[in-house]
Amino acid sequence: MDFASFLQQLGQQLINGISLGSIYALIALGYTMIYGIIRLINFAHGDIYMLGAYFGYFATAILKMSFIPSLIIAMVLAAITGMVIERAAYRPLRSAPRIAVLITAIGVSLFLEYGSMLLVTPQPRTFPAVFPAEIYNVGGLVLNSQQIVILAVSLILMLVLNYVVHYTKSGKAMRAVSYDTDAAKLMGIDVDKVISFTFAVGSALAAAAGVLVGIYYNSIDPLMGIMPGLKAFVAAVLGGIGIIPGAMLGGVLMGVIEALVSGFFSSTFRDAAAFGILILILLFRPSGLLGKNVREKV
Repeated sequence: MDFASFLQQLGQQLINGISLGSIYALIALGYTMIYGIIRLINFAHGDIYMLGAYFGYFATAILKMSFIPSLIIAMVLAAITGMVIERAAYRPLRSAPRIAVLITAIGVSLFLEYGSMLLVTPQPRTFPAVFPAEIYNVGGLVLNSQQIVILAVSLILMLVLNYVVHYTKSGKAMRAVSYDTDAAKLMGIDVDKVISFTFAVGSALAAAAGVLVGIYYNSIDPLMGIMPGLKAFVAAVLGGIGIIPGAMLGGVLMGVIEALVSGFFSSTFRDAAAFGILILILLFRPSGLLGKNVREKV
């Protein structure tokens, strides 16, 4: 391989990686927001992503909706599902030991996976083509319309989230609860409502990622959320869990690393690379790339 072809392949893999990484970032945002508010690793979050893909599938295949309406419906239904899960499974355990909440999160994940199998069967379904697949060649680099849509939708949703968190009353309440829950209560903030809103926003972003993946890979199944959910968790830890810009950065880096490993070595090792990164981060920088080491006073 000469240097020119190496650069071309590198550029192509970076494009593929950023496209994949933006999906990881959308899922990782849900992990990091929920952890930032109530210090919970919501292992059911990957399955909300799966439900979002199915909501989008039924909106397009059965209700014959176009892309934008089906995306909005999937996000709204997933947001409601996230709020119901928080109210039914997590809120009663708010003062329980961490291990009890963690086990509950795993239980909710299994319930969603196998409940979905019961309702929609384990067979993969082909996601309808919601817009024509067009291929663009830019200076030898190949882009398709799905990748452009994924990047555009992901960027818009991240900008909207940034606006909500920093410039709205709900976002300010989220930041206050994240910083000090007890002080937020004393200031008159309804903490339960803020936590429920956080679950809704995180679930909506995961659903958007599910719809985008369905469009990109044209196939969905009830277990599709397991591996992307775990990788998005790694992305959240990589960027600094509890830090919203960290989730975005971690997601994109995860996607790029996976694409480079697949393109230059073997696609067999891409999952190993993801979890190898998790081990290295936990060993050498447990607070993540954008996190700060905070010492607790005894």
